Amino acid sequence: MTSASSRTRLLITAPFDPAAAARLADLFDVEVVEPSMEGSTLARPGVVDRLAVADAVVCEVDQVDQAALDAAPALKFVVTCRASPVNVDLAACTRRGIPVATTPARNAEITADLAFTLILSTVRHTGASEQWMRAGNWSADDVFEPYARFRGIGLGGRTLGVVGGGAIGRRVMRRALAFGMKVLVYDPFLEPGALGDDAEIVGLDDLMGRADVVTVHVPLNDSTVGLIGAPQIALMRPDAYLVNAGRAAVVEEEALMAALRERRIAGAGLDVFWTEPPPADSELFRLDNVTLTPHIGGASDDVITEHSRIAERALRAWVAGDRVEAVANGEVRTGG
Repeated sequence: MTSASSRTRLLITAPFDPAAAARLADLFDVEVVEPSMEGSTLARPGVVDRLAVADAVVCEVDQVDQAALDAAPALKFVVTCRASPVNVDLAACTRRGIPVATTPARNAEITADLAFTLILSTVRHTGASEQWMRAGNWSADDVFEPYARFRGIGLGGRTLGVVGGGAIGRRVMRRALAFGMKVLVYDPFLEPGALGDDAEIVGLDDLMGRADVVTVHVPLNDSTVGLIGAPQIALMRPDAYLVNAGRAAVVEEEALMAALRERRIAGAGLDVFWTEPPPADSELFRLDNVTLTPHIGGASDDVITEHSRIAERALRAWVAGDRVEAVANGEVRTGG
């Protein structure tokens, strides 16, 4: 373990709160480099020399791969500003005895905001109505046309079905309760009654059949790919909506497209897509019962502030020899 007196060297390549970096200077020699969104190895020109002397690294998109580890003989600790360490060779770090800390729920509040924005925009047709108005379609000859054309539903008293009761799903639930909605939650890891009076824990099929709006917030893994397919969508009522600001592959593409095309459900709101960006000729752009946003769930400076706060806490715990929370390779001891 490294002590505070040794002035360990910290390399930050993630977008990072300057105030947090300044505070860390009381424990580290801190070097911040311009973040790259290329997703390339940290062992790249312009960074590899700094990596070679780093004791700890904070990254987000950069790859901590075998090449990076080979170039970093002093490296003892990694923080990835992700909920899951998808940019880190976890097995290689474990072999080296390097703990890899993550920043869980760093974007939970922001993504919940976006998900609820998408719910509102989808059921009230705000995106479509804005485009219609900007195109100059609102005419004095029929000043009440938009009142009929963009008639939507209110949320109060209606039922929201939350697929996934984790950090984001629970935050969406709280927003729904503030709107006076009833909430159903499907999550196989939650016991009945786990959410008290706030929400009813139900099976997936029950949720799909009862909800006025279904919103998707499960992580993507082998058990959730295609979780919502044609049989589940067939259970939805014709006046129900599906919103996905989670992971596209949780919903079977053709099953949803067919339901929208044939108007077997009222509509959908999507922030995530099976191919990103969708091709220019995608049918999604031609459907008038779909609201689209370009994967902006986590697009906020507040996410940087939050993951910087979590990373700072992890770094301070590591230096102090305390247990570090949210270590992806928990078999590597971090103190405490």
